[in-house]
Amino acid sequence: MKLQVSCNLHFQVIEPSVLILMLRPFRSRGCQQRIKREVYSITPTIPMIEHIDNFGNSCQRLVAPVGDVFIYSSAEVMVANNIDVAPNAGFVEIQHLPNLVLPFLLPSRYCESDRFGDIAREITANALLGYDQVNQINDWVRNSIAYLPGSSEFPLSAVEVHQLGYGVCRDLAQVAIALCRSISIPARLVVGYLYNLQPMDLHAWFEAYVGDKWYTFDPTQTDLHGGRVIIAFGRDAADVSIFHQFGSGCLLNNMDVRVDLLDNSHIIL
Repeated sequence: MKLQVSCNLHFQVIEPSVLILMLRPFRSRGCQQRIKREVYSITPTIPMIEHIDNFGNSCQRLVAPVGDVFIYSSAEVMVANNIDVAPNAGFVEIQHLPNLVLPFLLPSRYCESDRFGDIAREITANALLGYDQVNQINDWVRNSIAYLPGSSEFPLSAVEVHQLGYGVCRDLAQVAIALCRSISIPARLVVGYLYNLQPMDLHAWFEAYVGDKWYTFDPTQTDLHGGRVIIAFGRDAADVSIFHQFGSGCLLNNMDVRVDLLDNSHIIL
């Protein structure tokens, strides 16, 4: 399907502030999406430096001047209508993992996988090693952690969310990631757009590496829908925030996110 996705940010800047943003759709060999058209605008006009981080994400760095600053990102993107699933896909032994996958096996700031081993083994006790383990973890998180959009204003760790028993999409994904890593399955956080998400906002889900491939999982959705436009991958929320601000002189007044269907034709990417 072809989707039109956009994110419009309005900052009120009290003193000049450095922003590092991550708003462009992900583009890299092997990523299952095609960007057909893209718009990126900053008002007022501000010099911007762009770079690719260690995970292949596109980052934009600028100094926001005092006053109102508007940043608009829009793209037309071809994505798959459906998500690949692979019941029985096997566990990949650590000695056989690709080098680029190894960072997603380790504990990180918001995914303390070294704290979840016992519960992960209990959840997956009767599952085949690999995809089926991840699927059981995904189902357990959906049934055990309440998905409450708007319930947290700042990132919480997987341990904190597990204790609270509720969280936003990012929180549920990070609990699942920590559980996967605790039983030696690499997992990474994904941020992007999801068609027909209610309420509409930027969304987060996760991917796990089994059967020599990354597979998509989403503990906030009862059915695994396609129509996903990826912005960034990372170990956890610290790697995939759509913006980092440095200093206290910049406030986000408003964020408007849209995902519109342009063409529902089935495609092979």
